[in-house]
Amino acid sequence: MSGPVVGLWLFEPCDVADLLAGVVPWLETFCEPVETRADGHVDFWVRDGSALGLRDFDPTGVGVLFLSEDDGVPAEDEDYSAFCRPPVHGLVVGAACSGATNHVLLGHLTLALARRLGALIDFDGLLNGHPIGGDGTGNEAVLARARALASALPGRVTEVSYDTCGGGRWLRHVGDAEFLEAWLRHPDFHLIK
Repeated sequence: MSGPVVGLWLFEPCDVADLLAGVVPWLETFCEPVETRADGHVDFWVRDGSALGLRDFDPTGVGVLFLSEDDGVPAEDEDYSAFCRPPVHGLVVGAACSGATNHVLLGHLTLALARRLGALIDFDGLLNGHPIGGDGTGNEAVLARARALASALPGRVTEVSYDTCGGGRWLRHVGDAEFLEAWLRHPDFHLIK
């Protein structure tokens, strides 16, 4: 997949297969086709963006979207100390293609799912979109820009640290639905690819 990916963190125990199966009828009201694979992974194509608040949605250039379980949540290397407890399950929502339309569509879909499921949104990095440094750690200027952006928006956003491949620690933003809704209205909105 070459498009953006977002995580959804769930804090209540549930059967994830049942949860995914329960989302399918909702997706079928505005997506076609909706295909569930044997492993529970759901692929779908949005045909009606108005169901997500996108009035002038044009599906041209929009690829397949997917929803699946994220068996990496909770992760041993992530610092969940900002939360009452760590998430117990995770979902991944992603787009096969990049481009502004796919970012906006995935953002609105994620917002709707976060509200339906009572989930927090893992943006899979810092919202300014700058990559981490070559040594596996972040640049302080990048971090300052990301913090300024996050603090300017309403809602709750938290920095969660994790281990990098280079042996260092870096951060990702995790926010609530109110924060994502504000981020979607921001002129620099994008997801992390």
